[in-house]
Amino acid sequence: MDTSTTPLQILLADDDVDDCLFFEQALAEVATPTHLVVVHDGEQLIQLLLKKSTQLPDILFLDLNMPRKNGFECLSAIKQDATLKTLPVVILSTYFEQAAVDQLYVGRAHWCIQKPTEFARLKQVIERILMMLAENNLPESAKENFVLVA
Repeated sequence: MDTSTTPLQILLADDDVDDCLFFEQALAEVATPTHLVVVHDGEQLIQLLLKKSTQLPDILFLDLNMPRKNGFECLSAIKQDATLKTLPVVILSTYFEQAAVDQLYVGRAHWCIQKPTEFARLKQVIERILMMLAENNLPESAKENFVLVA
């Protein structure tokens, strides 16, 4: 993928309007050219991804706690679909219990990120992930590297 001319297609699924704005502002400051689409619940996310006319995003940032279909349900649906299963999924949440981390790892998310409250940290973790994506370097994470600290 030539990211110098083609912006990375980013999909953010999060029902918290403030968190979406915070993410959008951080994304606007990263060096990688991007195009952001935001959905606010799990059903809207799955409908968008399954729409035949929709270009799949390069990466999905997925909040766990959303209405109508939560992040666990969305991740399961994505990874069970032949067209969607290779979509890189980064889980965002304010808090992770070990049982949730284990479930997400088994469910084949790429990484989990605890939502940073500091702008600089959010920007830094987004830059790190997008750099790996641009370099086609998004391997399945080893369990000990699965939760990224922002």
